[in-house]
Amino acid sequence: MKDVTQFNNKKILVLGLARSGEAAARLLAELGAIVTVNDSRAFDENPSAQTLLEEGIKVICGSHPLELLDEEFSYMVKNPGIPYSNPMVVRAAEKGIPIITEIELAYLISEAPIIGITGSNGKTTTTTMIANILNQAGQTALLSGNIGFPASEVAQKAKANDTLVMELSSFQLMGTETFHPHIALITNLMPTHIDYHGSFENYVAAKWNIQKKMTSKDFVILNFNQDLAKELAAKTKAAIIPFSTKEKVDGAYLDGDQLCFKGQVIMKAEEIGVPGEHNIENALAAIAAAKISGVENEAIAAALSHFSGVKHRLQFLGKVKGVQFYNDSKSTNILATQKALSGFDKNKVILIAGGLDRGNEFDELIPDIRGVKKMVILGESAPRLKRAADKAGVSYKDAGNVADAAHIAFEEANPGDIILLSPANASWDMYKNFEVRGDEFIAAFEAIKGE
Repeated sequence: MKDVTQFNNKKILVLGLARSGEAAARLLAELGAIVTVNDSRAFDENPSAQTLLEEGIKVICGSHPLELLDEEFSYMVKNPGIPYSNPMVVRAAEKGIPIITEIELAYLISEAPIIGITGSNGKTTTTTMIANILNQAGQTALLSGNIGFPASEVAQKAKANDTLVMELSSFQLMGTETFHPHIALITNLMPTHIDYHGSFENYVAAKWNIQKKMTSKDFVILNFNQDLAKELAAKTKAAIIPFSTKEKVDGAYLDGDQLCFKGQVIMKAEEIGVPGEHNIENALAAIAAAKISGVENEAIAAALSHFSGVKHRLQFLGKVKGVQFYNDSKSTNILATQKALSGFDKNKVILIAGGLDRGNEFDELIPDIRGVKKMVILGESAPRLKRAADKAGVSYKDAGNVADAAHIAFEEANPGDIILLSPANASWDMYKNFEVRGDEFIAAFEAIKGE
């Protein structure tokens, strides 16, 4: 860990806990800062706050009192999920207090170079693919960031010959000042999180922060399937490495059924360990990052062919009596489910879908579910999903929860069929998060396997 002195004896407010806030508070205290943590969750129900208090860090819980900002804080380290419209954040900005996120701290202390991955879809899969490839090649890649390992915590352990492979959200990237990855990768850009950012333009600007400190010695990997990416390519000092499934580019591309990099054949697309056209894009992006990092083709092919997916992201669970089970609980929107369906022979798919939406219809999904063998539908959005299924000519059954849906789907399945949990909806009507929803599906699969 680098010896950073800029926070020594400075008063820092950590706004919001969760894992990244807890990690930031501890790191700042170790760096000599006078830390105050403010979290909306009541102290009695807040184990993280209780632990930090035991460690000697000041905590204020249960509300966000504006008068707290009357103290002379030098920085606010904001939880990424807290919007900039939050009164505490607004007041801090009015007072001229720099507002950063925990990834800025990670960058400042990290001895290791950073590969930063962001985008609307495919971030976690691509991040994991890159780490697997680097480790396959004998390098030491450390997963960090939005993938579930607080960046500032991982960065403390990283050595100069390691690589931080960091998944980054638009929320995190808004709170950076000096953050400077050596390789930045944007998987794709779709209109998401508009409620947070206010417009697609603002969302893109937040993502584009990933390269704002990069130089001609650095690399930005962009998806040239998108015209927007080609426009952004002209707006950075870094070297551009494109990837595409639609055209041969001066980077990673699909040529027939082969994945290539600058004229070299790496492997066949069908050899990737996970299905779907979107995973071909993810693999090409990972190949680009790997080649920049000096990895040999054999190691890339070995890692990608053994890649079985990320938990809850088109995760192959196994077979029962010839029926395959895939857990894609992370598909919380229509686009993600469309991409998941693209990887299968649809007339063999029994799709489990439904959950919490924003009251939208599912007309966009109709072309993608047309031809599906059957749907099992659940959750608050069930009436609207049923309308889409009717229009697509797909029969369906109702389920009370994901476990129920898994058993119903298995009763409908024949050997060779695929049971796919890909909800196209958020989980919050029935489950705390998509992980809990996916875990219930995994447990149901294990129960079915044991019957």
